[in-house]
Amino acid sequence: MSTTDRKAELAENLREVEERIDAACRAAGRAREEVKLIAITKTFPASDVALLAELGVTDVGENRDQEAGPKAAEVTGLRWHMVGRLQRNKARSVAGWAHEVQSLDSARLADALAKAVRAVRDVQIRDEPLDVLIQASLDDDPERGGCPLPELGALADRIARTEELRLRGLMAVAPLGADPAAAFERLARAGEALRKDHPNAAEVSAGMSHDLEEAITHGSTCVRVGTALLGGRGLASP
Repeated sequence: MSTTDRKAELAENLREVEERIDAACRAAGRAREEVKLIAITKTFPASDVALLAELGVTDVGENRDQEAGPKAAEVTGLRWHMVGRLQRNKARSVAGWAHEVQSLDSARLADALAKAVRAVRDVQIRDEPLDVLIQASLDDDPERGGCPLPELGALADRIARTEELRLRGLMAVAPLGADPAAAFERLARAGEALRKDHPNAAEVSAGMSHDLEEAITHGSTCVRVGTALLGGRGLASP
């Protein structure tokens, strides 16, 4: 496919996604500006990211550090989000390119990220704290990651005690095969409880291509859309 054709395809997909978000916001009595769109570009090339940027997309999410780092270096001027499970040994690399980590789910990872931010700050790669969201587990499945809901408060307190990390809110993925509306309602209640002690943690990242409407209904401020924007997964970028 030519660059021109691919850009036209992405433009049409983006128009359809924006219409869905707009309709969901209207149905929920919310302003469109309350919901941020993150384009999830895992396995797609940097050229697609550049085309999305030309079309007005400002936020991009990636699942793997080894794929995200080169893309972020090639396509600048965007806000990059780490949304996949993160191993502690990748913390320093991620701290070098990510503006926000949405998958922080343990005290050990929080400590590793804080240490990584100090390290990259010392070599002047970044001069601001790293924004983070706590990934909340809505299904208690350790294979999918996430902090159990009863432990969110303790983890939030630990993050708040660091100078290197800035707590922005919660992220979650709806459980497989479950009613996403019920899951997102649980997440909304968890967010309300969190904000009693951490009022600036107002971001709620929930909703993907198949369930963004339910997420917006229940207060999501950030939807993470991949397939509906870019199509079926292709081969990973070199």
